[in-house]
Amino acid sequence: MKKLYEEFKAFLNQGDVVMIAVGLVLALTFKLVIDSIVSGIVNPIIAAIFGKPDLANVGFTINHAFFSIGSIINAVINFIATALVLFFIVKAYNAFKKKEAAADPAPTEVELLTEIRDSLRNR
Repeated sequence: MKKLYEEFKAFLNQGDVVMIAVGLVLALTFKLVIDSIVSGIVNPIIAAIFGKPDLANVGFTINHAFFSIGSIINAVINFIATALVLFFIVKAYNAFKKKEAAADPAPTEVELLTEIRDSLRNR
């Protein structure tokens, strides 16, 4: 039992697990913000287009059964909004990383070999 505890403790102390957990918590919190924007701004606009008080009332009835298309529209809007925001975050991150890489370019293989050759000559 003690060995299992030590293995579990080592697993939790790995940096990757902590970073993944932080990323997930931030992502879930960020999703709450996006959901609030969609439900507070976007959905009322779409519901107004359909002439309904909210998106849950958008749908049709067949034989006393109500089919809510609004819930499907809501899920699609949430997905698109989340994907769009994540796209812009990744795009900005990639641009930042590209600038960072351009500012400090790694030496090429030829440059490294030339440096090694010059170092050996100077000895």
